[in-house]
Amino acid sequence: MSDAKKYHVEVRVWIQEAQGPFLGIGKIWLLENIQKTGSITNAAKEMKMAYRQAWQLVQEMNERSESPLVEKLLGGKGGGGARLTEAGIKAIQTFYEIEKRIKAFAETEMERLKF
Repeated sequence: MSDAKKYHVEVRVWIQEAQGPFLGIGKIWLLENIQKTGSITNAAKEMKMAYRQAWQLVQEMNERSESPLVEKLLGGKGGGGARLTEAGIKAIQTFYEIEKRIKAFAETEMERLKF
């Protein structure tokens, strides 16, 4: 065999809890877009997602986490918006840290693959 990297180990990470999948890359991207745009509406547009779906995902994350990940800001002259709480920012960081460690482990295992 000439190709030493014939096989690859692919890993997809999500955080599960009693009610099922809690946090995966899609919800992380939604949180990041809320952080970037300051709005659930604009975050949904960025992701080509319906506002209703984005809002339902935010509500679900907020209800299932120990403390809310996103807070809505009341409208004023410029209208309302949304921002991540400290828990929301930490959720993104924690997810990527876990994913990085798991992918590093998979990379190490891949180097040993021989069939």
